[in-house]
Amino acid sequence: MPAAKHSDDGKGAALLAHHALNPRPERITDPTFLAGAPFLDARDLVQVKYEMLRRVRVDGQSASHASAAFGFSRPAFYQAQAAFDANGLPGLLPQRPGPRRAHKLTPEVIAVLEQIRQAEPRLSPADLADRLKARLGLSVHPRSIERRLAARQKKGRSTQGRGGPSRTR
Repeated sequence: MPAAKHSDDGKGAALLAHHALNPRPERITDPTFLAGAPFLDARDLVQVKYEMLRRVRVDGQSASHASAAFGFSRPAFYQAQAAFDANGLPGLLPQRPGPRRAHKLTPEVIAVLEQIRQAEPRLSPADLADRLKARLGLSVHPRSIERRLAARQKKGRSTQGRGGPSRTR
């Protein structure tokens, strides 16, 4: 696809922000994409995956041929197919990278952090991370500790009543 075909019109930045920018548009050898059809954009990962699936389902191409023409492996084709079957077009959106939840900060680990903090209330999150590493051999980013403890503290305050603690004047 010619580079001038899709100048930086803001779409590339939007695709990048949503993790939907195709990292390898140059691998596409599909003739329709190469012809530069105005609607087709090799940078749009969701569109590329959808067209790959459509070539198999509607046009009857083999999975091997379609995956190669769109720059994917066969396993990637089958993953896209399963995601599309399960969730429709949103299933083709790339998933957010990284863990989906705080998997290291289990209730048991939080209890240890609270014990440490109760004994030494002035410790910073970095100090807490160091103590956690020494005590349990667990590496946790200080910001993760700070967020989790702040959330627990906020949750604890919300149980004191709607107006918060009463004040005396």
